[in-house]
Amino acid sequence: MIMAMIGMVAGMALGFAGYFGGFGAFVLVAALGAIGFIAGRFVSGDLEPGDFFRPRGGRPR
Repeated sequence: MIMAMIGMVAGMALGFAGYFGGFGAFVLVAALGAIGFIAGRFVSGDLEPGDFFRPRGGRPR
């Protein structure tokens, strides 16, 4: 339930930004939200910086 509530609030924020600020504000709010989400995952320990640079699949070395 809490994730649904967070998603609803994020959608409302994007909607208000798009309505009152236009498409540029919509994109800015979406980008800052994504950056904040990734930063939060780093702080909580769910992500590590190397996760973005390691190749996916293939044989382990």
